[in-house]
Amino acid sequence: MSDKSIIFFDGVCNLCNTSIDFVIQRDKKDHFLVGALQEDFSRQILSKFEVREDYLDSIVLVEKGEIYYKSTAALKIARNLSGLWPALYTFILLPKFVRDPIYDWIGANRYRWFGKKNTCRLASPEEKAKFLSKENLEQTGFAVL
Repeated sequence: MSDKSIIFFDGVCNLCNTSIDFVIQRDKKDHFLVGALQEDFSRQILSKFEVREDYLDSIVLVEKGEIYYKSTAALKIARNLSGLWPALYTFILLPKFVRDPIYDWIGANRYRWFGKKNTCRLASPEEKAKFLSKENLEQTGFAVL
């Protein structure tokens, strides 16, 4: 199993896309691959974890064969970023029933506050190695498929 983790995000959500840009810029150890929840390849991988095909409610993190949602996923992502962002991981000590309602509130309003695209974002040539593809997944040795 690879030590890469996969972040699945809502590919049409402006907030989600901005967040993915943020992660890509701070993923100095090349820890993450990212993929839109709406893409067929992402759905194929998530089906192995019994995630609903129409699931768009939060980011989803697959790390070391485990799946994480909402605030837990966000905090585990922050733990692997450069800078001071790993310090946010201390919030993992708060129970999910305290953390997730805040995440849910932002998620429920994300389109209204930040807008929505008509199509999923495409990776730039510089970002292509960070985006989920069969080739990128095979190179990591990720044992999902």
